[in-house]
Amino acid sequence: MLWDRPFGSARKNGPFGIPSMLPIDICTPTNGGGVIAASGLFFIGAATDDIFRAIDIRTGEEVWQVALPAGGQATPMTYKARGRQIVVINAGGHDFMDTPIGDYYIAYALPEDLAR
Repeated sequence: MLWDRPFGSARKNGPFGIPSMLPIDICTPTNGGGVIAASGLFFIGAATDDIFRAIDIRTGEEVWQVALPAGGQATPMTYKARGRQIVVINAGGHDFMDTPIGDYYIAYALPEDLAR
């Protein structure tokens, strides 16, 4: 094992279903997979806090995050176009996971120095 850390935050979780809005890392329920890009970044958005994250696979450090408009309970995909590494996620939400429902496909381009 290289590293171990909690995944997800208390941002949209709390007692009695009341979101705490606290940016504290906790273990939250997840539904969806992740993908590892050639850059060594692991992309995942499966937690119930609606955050899409990039984690360095060597250190376990979260190096980037963005709030999604709906739940990210989907496995992202990645591809390379014109020398840029692109990562795409479907922010469609999940009724059982109690995350916002949406119909978004969102693409992010990695900085050129990370595309390998």
